[in-house]
Amino acid sequence: MRPFKRELEKSLIRASRDFGAVVVSGPRQAGKTFLLRHCFPRANYYLLEDPDVLVRIKEDPRGWLDEVRTPAIIDEIQNAPELFSYIRTKIDMEPRRKGRWLLTGSREFALMEGVVESMAGRAAVFQLLPLSFTEIGKWDLLRGGFPAVWKRPGSASIWFSSYIQTYLDRDIRGLGVVKDLPAFRRFLSLLASRNGQLLNRSDLAAPLGVSVPTISHWLSVLETAGLILIVPPYFENFGKRLVKSPKIYWVDTGLACFLLGISSRSQLDVSPFIGTLFEGFVASEIVKRQVHAGRPREIYHFRDEQGLEVDFVVPGKAGAIELVETKWSKTVLPSMAGPMRRLAQNIRSRKVTSIVVHRVSPTAPPMESIAPGVKAMGVENYLKS
Repeated sequence: MRPFKRELEKSLIRASRDFGAVVVSGPRQAGKTFLLRHCFPRANYYLLEDPDVLVRIKEDPRGWLDEVRTPAIIDEIQNAPELFSYIRTKIDMEPRRKGRWLLTGSREFALMEGVVESMAGRAAVFQLLPLSFTEIGKWDLLRGGFPAVWKRPGSASIWFSSYIQTYLDRDIRGLGVVKDLPAFRRFLSLLASRNGQLLNRSDLAAPLGVSVPTISHWLSVLETAGLILIVPPYFENFGKRLVKSPKIYWVDTGLACFLLGISSRSQLDVSPFIGTLFEGFVASEIVKRQVHAGRPREIYHFRDEQGLEVDFVVPGKAGAIELVETKWSKTVLPSMAGPMRRLAQNIRSRKVTSIVVHRVSPTAPPMESIAPGVKAMGVENYLKS
């Protein structure tokens, strides 16, 4: 299989001409190292995972950095956060030399802390999530978007199992951010069963026998690692009493399916989670489109206390708003447009586009109007638009 062309490539190359450093964060195995080595083939590569190298850096960070030949890709730099201040000094000493420092890190919470504190204004910061539909050219809820799974689909279950274990051992245990690893592993599976639901921390804490603050901490760990999306409620009040709880989704549907014990197409087809997995897939694709273009992440959901609910509210250019309702069904009915039409009637100061995103039938048109102001689009056409 040919290497995947990543949407972030042009933004990275452009940023390297304007900033002293370029930082790419995101989940493990999302393809950060391959992307940087592909975009900057002449850069020297340094991986900060060898214990001897890390000891040397801790003892003499300036000395180690003086031996680095630039342009340099420094991988997993969160393992040596003391380097940030010295890299900042080198950038300040030669401000006209751009793109010399190309940094990656998997544990975004540690990486971003160092960037914010030490390199503000000197680094262009990007997030790389697993492969998008546009990058792959197809989609599969069971596979998700991790490059390794698409390259070796027959080993997907083994890969996901190893990924979870590696994540627990290297990131969670290594950072010491979670004390009860067995409970945290159960939490991952429980959270997968809540995919697409309103976030209720008490509901998650009770079966695990942990406190609500612990659940909040664990959610923060997963969110900042790029593994889950916490989608907040839409912030504008249209004269209605709004439900203020966020919704939660797994970024990668393949990982969510693994945690749910879904390993085959037949299991997926009869799963009660298939609708929310599809909903989460669309949410993840919306976010990937935004962050892989170097734009801020902006996605919300809407629900009020009278029961009016729309899956996603996505701000666009010039104050425009896109309302999105997802349906696993291949059959699109006018009744599906009802919630979006009711909400749109209360948004009078903005341009509103309303779309039902659904699975594709070979006989369905690419896009059709199902009610005044509401269109239906097959998921592939929506993601290409």
